[in-house]
Amino acid sequence: MIPFAYKNNRLFCEETDLTAVAGQYGTPAYVYSKAGIVHNFQKIDQAFAAHPHLVCYALKANANPVILKMMAELGAGADVVSGGELALALKAGFPAQRIVYASVGKTDAEIRYAIGSNVLAINIESREELQVTARIAAEMGAVAPIAIRINPDIDIEGHPYLTTGKSANKFGIEMKEARDCYLWAAGQKSIKIAGVHCHVGSMIKKADPYVKMAETLAAFVSDLQAQGIHFEHVDIGGGLGVDYTRVLGEKETPWFMEPEDIAEKVIPVIKQTGCEILFEPGRSIIGPNGLLLSQVLFRKETKGKKFIIVDAAMNDLIRPSLYSAYHTVLPLQKSDAATEQVDVVGAICESGDFLAKDRDLPVMQRGDHLAVMTAGAYGYTLSSNYNERPRAVEVLVDGDSHRIIREREKAAF
Repeated sequence: MIPFAYKNNRLFCEETDLTAVAGQYGTPAYVYSKAGIVHNFQKIDQAFAAHPHLVCYALKANANPVILKMMAELGAGADVVSGGELALALKAGFPAQRIVYASVGKTDAEIRYAIGSNVLAINIESREELQVTARIAAEMGAVAPIAIRINPDIDIEGHPYLTTGKSANKFGIEMKEARDCYLWAAGQKSIKIAGVHCHVGSMIKKADPYVKMAETLAAFVSDLQAQGIHFEHVDIGGGLGVDYTRVLGEKETPWFMEPEDIAEKVIPVIKQTGCEILFEPGRSIIGPNGLLLSQVLFRKETKGKKFIIVDAAMNDLIRPSLYSAYHTVLPLQKSDAATEQVDVVGAICESGDFLAKDRDLPVMQRGDHLAVMTAGAYGYTLSSNYNERPRAVEVLVDGDSHRIIREREKAAF
């Protein structure tokens, strides 16, 4: 489902008029749909129901404490990539045995914290990290549960910044070396082999990369099982892509493919190993269920170019500047008035500060409101105080009610 729709020419989130939300809480404001988040998680979870599995929500997408608590109560696991995210997950109520910890660069303190917290698995990214983890666990008199991240050299054919499973990427260990690492780990008293991990990238638009990954991992696990090594789970990462142009309509799906498309092809492959499946979605749960509200400050026209200057900027949503990412922009008040082609830009002192370029929008005036759609993931978590701007308020909508789930930071003046 997509929880956003026009009703009487006004943009709504569920049963809540977003113009009223902007008026009550001010802008910029991140707004999330509770019903949409719950629906997306449950749909992904149910897609894998035919096999033992754990859906681990990726905190990096959106780590608001209220949303994390909601995910934990739904029965999700957590995919964390720092000591800070691990602390947030534990505080939100995720059981440690439902948390996997990935990161290409863990500090010694973070490794100790993960071992001491008794997480489900520490996803190992290099031979040296494996050796350090074994040493730290031995010093603690503990046993570290590990899953080595395989780099299978699979191309998702997406933006190079979103690809993580190619041999040129910094992530994971190539197959032959990973096999040697597992054989070494099997002889270490301070190491427990929990599983194997792989994540080939974000914004995956078709099932083929998942199938190739599953086949690669299944063959890898079978080979090592023949060597007497036991695996409890196969972690296929996340990366389910969302369509940033599909933003309205309750019956619309926000994904390029349904989760069932992945599950029905991956489960038979992994089933041969006898292992549980771990899946780590983030964007696909929260991304389409959030938007960024902004207000028009000024209009500006230069030779051949029109700008709508708004009170949100790249410090609030950096994806367009960082990836040239596309976000649909909609007026909160729908109109049949004439349109014009504009760039929607913020106040940051950078030429790269834009939210949208060359968009056809109704003629906007000072004080009008816009919504930057599909901004629930990698929005607030990537925001900053650049130019000493305070971070935005976060609001959760539940039907016709709404509440602040993170206060706006106070301005310095």
